[in-house]
Amino acid sequence: MAGLLDNVDQRTRLVGRNRLELLLFRLHGRQLFAINVFKVREVIRMPKLTAIPQRHPVVEGVTHLRGTTVPVINLGAAIGMKPQEVSDDASLIITEYNRRTQAFLIGGVERILNMNWEEIESPPKTTGRGHYLTAITRHEEKLVEIIDVEKVLSEIVPYTTSLSEGLVDDEVIATAQGKRILVVDDSPVALNQARDTIEQLGIEVVTAGNGAEGLARLQAMAQNGEIDQLLMVITDAEMPEMDGYRLTTEIREDSRLKHLHVALHTSLSGDFNQAMVDRVGCDDFLSKFRPDELAELVQNYLRKVSDTNS
Repeated sequence: MAGLLDNVDQRTRLVGRNRLELLLFRLHGRQLFAINVFKVREVIRMPKLTAIPQRHPVVEGVTHLRGTTVPVINLGAAIGMKPQEVSDDASLIITEYNRRTQAFLIGGVERILNMNWEEIESPPKTTGRGHYLTAITRHEEKLVEIIDVEKVLSEIVPYTTSLSEGLVDDEVIATAQGKRILVVDDSPVALNQARDTIEQLGIEVVTAGNGAEGLARLQAMAQNGEIDQLLMVITDAEMPEMDGYRLTTEIREDSRLKHLHVALHTSLSGDFNQAMVDRVGCDDFLSKFRPDELAELVQNYLRKVSDTNS
């Protein structure tokens, strides 16, 4: 099974082409679920677990993997379904999100699927806000549900938007008066965290749910002569219809937008993204759910702009 992921490092060729690879798996039953391969470190058979006291109800325990203690999350239970049985037939997907490693207990892996982001759709609005899907797609006429892992993790370890005391530089923030920041993300959890953090700096936030929607907003602002009001674009990497890498490419190819400061804001591996930032022309990269780092990024850019104009 681990052979499925032997060539993950080679998959960076997909970046900037609006393509992705999904790891398809099942919990129990026939329904297919998926997560992006870029977030997967490996897949292993069920190892021995060690119970931990006062653990979260969906955390089965921890396993030890090459010197690292990894929490094991029962994904079925975490998304409100029947809990996955802990058995020798089960598997673990070892993932990395926001510089943290965790494992998801699943029934079994199906395959890796190479797709175009245009084939990925947002969940129907009629599903409400209680679901755990970030997107859906189809494979061989079967529905594939792409898990919103950020929401799953936020319910186990809630994210904070509080800024450290003394972090906000009022003199610097004053230079952003009348400016706005466009935040592009398909995850409501991530979008709310970024918005709440930036608004503490007194800066208005405009949002978009995917790269295509974000590009349309930017084009409309340029058409209406409002683009100078925009301080920067902060975009997720993985999104339905158009990913953040493709969005950045489109910005750089539009003479009205190419000057914009673009920061990649993602839960993907930092090492991976630093290489991709250079490839597609982003200006900055930071991990999600780190409010101090996000506030510092905005303030550092304001200082740079102020120094340039002085």
